[in-house]
Amino acid sequence: MVRNFKVLLSIVLLMMAGAGQAWAEPVKILALGTSITQGYGLPPGTEFTVQLQAALKRDGIDAAVTNAGVSGDTSAGGLARLDWSLADHPDAVILELGGNDMLRGIAPAETEKNLRAILARLKAAHMKVLLTGMRAQRNLGADYVRQFDGIYPKLARETGVLFYPFILDGVALNPKLNQADGMHPNPAGVKIVVARILPLVKKLVAKEGKKA
Repeated sequence: MVRNFKVLLSIVLLMMAGAGQAWAEPVKILALGTSITQGYGLPPGTEFTVQLQAALKRDGIDAAVTNAGVSGDTSAGGLARLDWSLADHPDAVILELGGNDMLRGIAPAETEKNLRAILARLKAAHMKVLLTGMRAQRNLGADYVRQFDGIYPKLARETGVLFYPFILDGVALNPKLNQADGMHPNPAGVKIVVARILPLVKKLVAKEGKKA
Protein backbone atom coordinates (compact mmCIF):
# COMPACT_ATOMS: atom_id res chain seq x y z
CA MET A 1 0.00 0.00 0.00
CA VAL A 2 2.88 2.32 0.85
CA ARG A 3 4.46 1.55 -2.52
CA ASN A 4 1.19 2.35 -4.32
CA PHE A 5 0.94 5.62 -2.42
CA LYS A 6 4.46 6.59 -3.50
CA VAL A 7 3.66 5.77 -7.11
CA LEU A 8 0.46 7.83 -6.93
CA LEU A 9 2.32 10.72 -5.30
CA SER A 10 4.96 10.64 -8.04
CA ILE A 11 2.28 10.78 -10.74
CA VAL A 12 0.56 13.73 -9.04
CA LEU A 13 3.86 15.61 -8.72
CA LEU A 14 4.66 15.01 -12.38
CA MET A 15 1.23 16.29 -13.40
CA MET A 16 1.69 19.39 -11.26
CA ALA A 17 5.11 20.00 -12.77
CA GLY A 18 3.69 19.64 -16.27
CA ALA A 19 0.88 22.04 -15.46
CA GLY A 20 3.41 24.54 -14.13
CA GLN A 21 5.44 24.32 -17.30
CA ALA A 22 2.32 24.85 -19.43
CA TRP A 23 1.37 27.91 -17.42
CA ALA A 24 4.89 29.28 -17.76
CA GLU A 25 4.76 29.21 -21.56
CA PRO A 26 5.08 32.75 -22.91
CA VAL A 27 2.04 34.38 -24.45
CA LYS A 28 2.65 34.66 -28.19
CA ILE A 29 2.01 38.10 -29.65
CA LEU A 30 2.14 38.64 -33.40
CA ALA A 31 2.94 42.19 -34.52
CA LEU A 32 1.52 42.43 -38.04
CA GLY A 33 2.48 45.67 -39.66
CA THR A 34 4.61 47.90 -41.84
CA SER A 35 8.13 49.32 -41.61
CA ILE A 36 7.25 50.80 -38.22
CA THR A 37 6.82 47.29 -36.86
CA GLN A 38 9.60 45.80 -38.99
CA GLY A 39 12.18 48.31 -37.74
CA TYR A 40 13.21 50.06 -40.94
CA GLY A 41 16.61 51.76 -40.61
CA LEU A 42 17.10 50.71 -36.99
CA PRO A 43 20.14 49.00 -35.47
CA PRO A 44 19.42 45.35 -34.60
CA GLY A 45 17.88 44.99 -31.17
CA THR A 46 16.13 48.36 -31.15
CA GLU A 47 13.06 47.39 -33.19
CA PHE A 48 9.54 47.84 -31.85
CA THR A 49 9.02 44.13 -31.22
CA VAL A 50 12.33 43.70 -29.39
CA GLN A 51 11.80 46.73 -27.18
CA LEU A 52 8.20 45.74 -26.49
CA GLN A 53 9.13 42.21 -25.46
CA ALA A 54 11.82 43.59 -23.15
CA ALA A 55 9.38 46.09 -21.61
CA LEU A 56 6.85 43.34 -20.95
CA LYS A 57 9.55 41.19 -19.35
CA ARG A 58 10.59 44.07 -17.06
CA ASP A 59 6.99 44.18 -15.86
CA GLY A 60 7.01 40.46 -15.13
CA ILE A 61 5.10 39.38 -18.23
CA ASP A 62 6.49 36.44 -20.17
CA ALA A 63 5.74 37.19 -23.81
CA ALA A 64 7.25 36.31 -27.17
CA VAL A 65 6.63 39.11 -29.66
CA THR A 66 6.99 38.04 -33.29
CA ASN A 67 8.02 40.63 -35.85
CA ALA A 68 5.67 40.30 -38.83
CA GLY A 69 6.33 43.78 -40.14
CA VAL A 70 7.04 44.28 -43.83
CA SER A 71 8.45 47.57 -45.05
CA GLY A 72 6.17 49.18 -47.61
CA ASP A 73 3.32 46.75 -47.01
CA THR A 74 -0.26 47.89 -47.55
CA SER A 75 -3.45 46.68 -45.92
CA ALA A 76 -4.02 44.50 -49.01
CA GLY A 77 -0.57 42.98 -48.58
CA GLY A 78 -1.24 42.30 -44.92
CA LEU A 79 -4.50 40.59 -45.79
CA ALA A 80 -2.80 38.48 -48.47
CA ARG A 81 -0.15 37.18 -46.05
CA LEU A 82 -2.43 36.81 -43.03
CA ASP A 83 -2.76 33.02 -43.10
CA TRP A 84 0.99 32.61 -43.39
CA SER A 85 1.56 35.07 -40.57
CA LEU A 86 -0.78 33.13 -38.28
CA ALA A 87 0.94 29.80 -38.93
CA ASP A 88 2.51 29.80 -35.45
CA HIS A 89 -0.92 30.25 -33.84
CA PRO A 90 -0.32 33.41 -31.78
CA ASP A 91 -2.47 34.19 -28.75
CA ALA A 92 -2.86 37.85 -29.67
CA VAL A 93 -2.20 40.23 -32.56
CA ILE A 94 -1.07 43.85 -32.74
CA LEU A 95 -2.38 45.14 -36.06
CA GLU A 96 -0.43 48.07 -37.52
CA LEU A 97 -1.40 48.55 -41.17
CA GLY A 98 -2.71 51.30 -43.41
CA GLY A 99 0.05 53.89 -43.27
CA ASN A 100 1.42 52.92 -46.66
CA ASP A 101 -2.07 52.96 -48.13
CA MET A 102 -2.24 56.61 -47.13
CA LEU A 103 1.20 57.41 -48.53
CA ARG A 104 0.17 55.86 -51.85
CA GLY A 105 -3.15 57.69 -51.91
CA ILE A 106 -5.19 54.50 -51.87
CA ALA A 107 -8.89 55.18 -51.35
CA PRO A 108 -9.75 55.03 -47.63
CA ALA A 109 -12.72 52.82 -48.41
CA GLU A 110 -10.33 50.20 -49.80
CA THR A 111 -8.11 50.38 -46.72
CA GLU A 112 -11.13 50.04 -44.47
CA LYS A 113 -12.37 47.01 -46.43
CA ASN A 114 -9.01 45.25 -46.09
CA LEU A 115 -8.62 46.01 -42.39
CA ARG A 116 -12.17 44.90 -41.74
CA ALA A 117 -11.46 41.60 -43.52
CA ILE A 118 -8.32 41.07 -41.41
CA LEU A 119 -10.21 41.78 -38.19
CA ALA A 120 -13.01 39.42 -39.21
CA ARG A 121 -10.56 36.59 -39.85
CA LEU A 122 -8.76 37.22 -36.58
CA LYS A 123 -12.08 37.13 -34.77
CA ALA A 124 -13.00 33.87 -36.48
CA ALA A 125 -9.64 32.48 -35.30
CA HIS A 126 -10.44 33.64 -31.74
CA MET A 127 -7.46 35.99 -31.63
CA LYS A 128 -7.30 38.92 -29.24
CA VAL A 129 -6.44 42.09 -31.15
CA LEU A 130 -4.94 45.49 -30.48
CA LEU A 131 -5.59 47.80 -33.43
CA THR A 132 -3.20 50.72 -33.87
CA GLY A 133 -4.30 53.78 -35.79
CA MET A 134 -2.53 56.01 -38.26
CA ARG A 135 -3.22 59.59 -39.31
CA ALA A 136 -3.18 60.96 -42.83
CA GLN A 137 -0.74 63.63 -43.91
CA ARG A 138 -2.62 66.92 -43.87
CA ASN A 139 -1.53 67.90 -47.38
CA LEU A 140 -3.73 65.15 -48.84
CA GLY A 141 -6.82 67.31 -48.52
CA ALA A 142 -9.56 67.66 -45.93
CA ASP A 143 -11.83 64.99 -47.42
CA TYR A 144 -9.11 62.36 -47.60
CA VAL A 145 -7.88 63.18 -44.09
CA ARG A 146 -11.38 62.95 -42.65
CA GLN A 147 -12.10 59.63 -44.34
CA PHE A 148 -8.74 58.03 -43.57
CA ASP A 149 -8.50 59.19 -39.96
CA GLY A 150 -12.01 57.91 -39.37
CA ILE A 151 -11.22 54.33 -40.43
CA TYR A 152 -9.57 53.19 -37.21
CA PRO A 153 -11.94 54.48 -34.51
CA LYS A 154 -14.85 53.23 -36.60
CA LEU A 155 -13.44 49.72 -36.90
CA ALA A 156 -12.47 49.61 -33.23
CA ARG A 157 -15.94 50.71 -32.20
CA GLU A 158 -17.70 48.22 -34.46
CA THR A 159 -15.48 45.23 -33.67
CA GLY A 160 -14.82 45.89 -30.00
CA VAL A 161 -11.05 45.34 -30.23
CA LEU A 162 -8.54 47.18 -28.10
CA PHE A 163 -7.53 50.42 -29.80
CA TYR A 164 -4.47 52.66 -29.73
CA PRO A 165 -5.44 55.75 -31.78
CA PHE A 166 -2.06 56.76 -33.24
CA ILE A 167 0.97 54.46 -33.37
CA LEU A 168 3.36 57.43 -33.64
CA ASP A 169 1.82 59.43 -30.80
CA GLY A 170 4.48 61.60 -29.17
CA VAL A 171 6.99 60.83 -31.90
CA ALA A 172 5.63 62.10 -35.22
CA LEU A 173 7.17 65.33 -36.54
CA ASN A 174 9.83 65.42 -33.79
CA PRO A 175 13.26 65.49 -35.49
CA LYS A 176 14.97 64.23 -32.33
CA LEU A 177 12.85 61.07 -32.32
CA ASN A 178 12.89 60.26 -36.03
CA GLN A 179 15.40 59.14 -38.61
CA ALA A 180 16.64 61.47 -41.33
CA ASP A 181 13.60 60.72 -43.50
CA GLY A 182 11.37 62.32 -40.88
CA MET A 183 8.96 59.39 -41.06
CA HIS A 184 10.48 56.43 -39.24
CA PRO A 185 11.26 56.51 -35.51
CA ASN A 186 14.85 56.20 -34.35
CA PRO A 187 15.63 53.99 -31.33
CA ALA A 188 14.66 56.76 -28.92
CA GLY A 189 11.41 57.25 -30.80
CA VAL A 190 10.63 53.55 -30.69
CA LYS A 191 11.22 53.61 -26.94
CA ILE A 192 8.49 56.24 -26.60
CA VAL A 193 6.13 54.32 -28.88
CA VAL A 194 6.62 51.24 -26.69
CA ALA A 195 6.18 53.13 -23.44
CA ARG A 196 2.93 54.68 -24.59
CA ILE A 197 1.38 51.55 -26.05
CA LEU A 198 2.58 49.26 -23.25
CA PRO A 199 -0.48 49.66 -20.97
CA LEU A 200 -2.78 48.45 -23.74
CA VAL A 201 -0.48 45.57 -24.65
CA LYS A 202 -0.50 44.54 -20.99
CA LYS A 203 -4.28 44.66 -21.08
CA LEU A 204 -4.19 42.48 -24.20
CA VAL A 205 -1.92 39.98 -22.45
CA ALA A 206 -4.08 40.01 -19.32
CA LYS A 207 -7.00 38.78 -21.42
CA GLU A 208 -4.90 35.72 -22.21
CA GLY A 209 -4.29 34.94 -18.53
CA LYS A 210 -0.59 34.21 -19.06
CA LYS A 211 1.70 36.05 -16.73
CA ALA A 212 5.06 35.00 -15.32
